[in-house]
Order: sequence, then C-alpha cells, then structure tokens
Amino acid sequence: MTARAKTFLLCHGAWSGGWAWTKMQPLMAQAGHRLVAPTYTGLGERAHLASPSIDLETHIQDILNVIAFEDLNDIVLLGHSYGGMVATGVADRARERVTQLIYLDAFVPRDGQSLFDLNEAGREPMRKAASSSDGYRIPPNPPPSDTPQADLDWLNARRVPMPIKCFETSLRLAHGEPAMPRSYIYCTRIPPGDVFGQFARRTKSEEGWRYFELDASHAPNVTAPEALMSVLEKIVA
Repeated sequence: MTARAKTFLLCHGAWSGGWAWTKMQPLMAQAGHRLVAPTYTGLGERAHLASPSIDLETHIQDILNVIAFEDLNDIVLLGHSYGGMVATGVADRARERVTQLIYLDAFVPRDGQSLFDLNEAGREPMRKAASSSDGYRIPPNPPPSDTPQADLDWLNARRVPMPIKCFETSLRLAHGEPAMPRSYIYCTRIPPGDVFGQFARRTKSEEGWRYFELDASHAPNVTAPEALMSVLEKIVA
C-alpha cells in the first residue's frame, strides 16, 4: 500500500450487509485503498444467527472484533445510515485505531440516544411492522425509488428483516463526542420525511466537521458508486 492508501472499515446500514458494497470494492482497489466490509450478526450471510437478543451493542462488538482480529490500524471508519449508530460506538471504544470518521447519509447519535430517538416518526410504524412479522424483526424498508430494476432485484433478494432492538438500544459513549476528524456526506435526492436533514444541518454548523453533499439517493454505494468514491477520495486525500 502506498502512503496515501487507506483502510476503510464499513459499518453498513439496516437490513443490509457487506455484500451491498460489492460495487465499491473495485473502485477502492483502483484508488489503492482497502475496503473491509463485514456483515453484522443476524444479517446478510449471517442471517442464520438472527435472534431476539441482537441489539446495537452486538453490532458494535461485531466491528470491534473485526478490528481486533484483523489487527486494523489507521482506520477510516465509514458509517452508512443505521451504521452511523454503530460507527459512533466503535469510534468511542477503538479511539487509538480510528483516524477518521465518515458518516454517509447516516444517523449521528449523541450519548444516550437510540435510533428511534433520532427517528421518532419511524418508531410506531416499525414496532407495528415487527409485531405483525416475527415479533422481533422489522421487514426491510424499500430501496430508494430511483434504484434501477436490476439493482432492485439484487437488493430485494438479499435484504433481510432487522432486529428491532438495534433501533431501541441507547448508545453509551464512555468518552463523549468522538475526537477524531469527522465528515458528513448528505445525499441530496431526498425522500419524503428527510430523516437525515437534521444531521446535515447539525454537521454544517457545528465545529469539528467537514460537510459534503452528494447528488444521489440514500444508497449511493449501489446507485452512484463512482460519485461516492470521488467524495471519499476528496475526504481522505
């Protein structure tokens, strides 16, 4: 790896998995970077491990274990969507290993907040959806409406229900706000309900953040991989 080569460690979104970042792998390699894209317990290729006990803590531990067992250092931690909850917890506990924190259209929790605290409107509908399916998991949200049909077919065949506890768990930070450089990428093709606008506003106006916009819908790793790669390159350059 060259001096400018980075190790990106992904904290993926809900219902998803490392598999959803397959278009980013060759782009990362071309740019000389490494993308480590693990999947959380109970999702993707680890769906057979799903259980009612899985929560945000489980997923933070998943990523911390990848850091420990793969012996990753100088990490660019990339949290997408729900993965912002996970990445914030990971950065808190692996501070000496994480050099940069990037949120991609992601939740940015403060100490003591759960995802449902940051998405009040989603709480009741998702609780209902979980109780009418298997009682502990929320069926997948549909992908963004501008997703091409081939990608939709690929995504819908692989997205699996999400343990609701992951959204209910309050994040506990031992060290307060993360101290490493933080960047926020806001996807500007906004669906109704604009869940992430609150974080765009916060990170645009708060000290210690770099703010970027991307002309894409919520999953640019699928619909706009090249555009996403060029923003990521700009951030780590």
